[in-house]
Amino acid sequence: MIHYDNNLIYKKVFIIAEAGVNHNGSIELAKKLIDVAVDAGVNAVKFQTFKAFNLVSKDARKAEYQSKNMNDSDDSQYNMLKKLELDVDTHKELISYCNSKNTMFLSTPFDHDSIELLSELGLEIFKIPSGEITNLPYLRYIGSLNKKVILSTGMADIGEIEDALDVLVEAGTKKENITVLHANTMYPTPMEDVNLKAMVTIGNTFDIKFGYSDHTLGIEVPTAAVAMGASCIEKHFTLDKTMEGPDHKASLEPDELKAMVKAIRNIELALGSSIKKPTKSETPNMQVARKSIIANCSIKKGEVFTEDNLTIKRPGNGVNPMRWDETVGAIAQKDYKEDELI
Repeated sequence: MIHYDNNLIYKKVFIIAEAGVNHNGSIELAKKLIDVAVDAGVNAVKFQTFKAFNLVSKDARKAEYQSKNMNDSDDSQYNMLKKLELDVDTHKELISYCNSKNTMFLSTPFDHDSIELLSELGLEIFKIPSGEITNLPYLRYIGSLNKKVILSTGMADIGEIEDALDVLVEAGTKKENITVLHANTMYPTPMEDVNLKAMVTIGNTFDIKFGYSDHTLGIEVPTAAVAMGASCIEKHFTLDKTMEGPDHKASLEPDELKAMVKAIRNIELALGSSIKKPTKSETPNMQVARKSIIANCSIKKGEVFTEDNLTIKRPGNGVNPMRWDETVGAIAQKDYKEDELI
């Protein structure tokens, strides 16, 4: 059984460390990835659940970035994915390991059997990858589970997102349980193709929680997404970018993942409230940095305050200079020395 801290979900930016297939088919590597994610302070570690036979035809070729990142001459997507499958027992072991580390296990299902498996294993959040956004039977099945759903939208236009959301809701998933992630499926994504403003368009168009699944190099873009209102961030990570495999090169290494989480948490704090007022830390500076109305020379009791015998200087614990007009022309009620607060 999977244990969730529901207070964590969407109370702050939900950070998913995407291990994906970067375990290279090894449960030992998968556990090391979980350790790295826990150390970085993410909310969830996500893998991928599929059967190569159900996912691709034997004739399907690798994507260009996959061929470039793999050092073998085999161009078969089926053969590549077959080596990266996680069986049922491995799923159970990784779920147990995540529970022992008090972090959430997630996995993206790529076919009906995988959806069923993850449902039976107790997943409460289902991540829909970009490639399945036009897969009506798939969307309908996940929608019928009435779970929390995170929907990636790489390669999709706004109409396709609308269609997918309609299917999920009509199948039984509450709209408030859906988060839509803006994404670009190129690994790595060129900066000029990020189009981060589209993330906000998604949120505004559908009045729905939104976030960002990032495939750029570095951590600037996911951090910026948080500043723009993202409630969920997903980012690939690896133990080492030089490892053999399709996704390692476009993934963060452990120190980078930790830096991204820290940056996101700092931005969350920095966003604060929408109320503009002096903060606790800067309140003492008001006396130091602001100014007051001060005697510009000796002033005797009974004299009239004028623009010549008054001036404005620091500190700021006297009469506010915004009261200048009502002070000029008033009568001094006591003697003042030069530089004395009025």
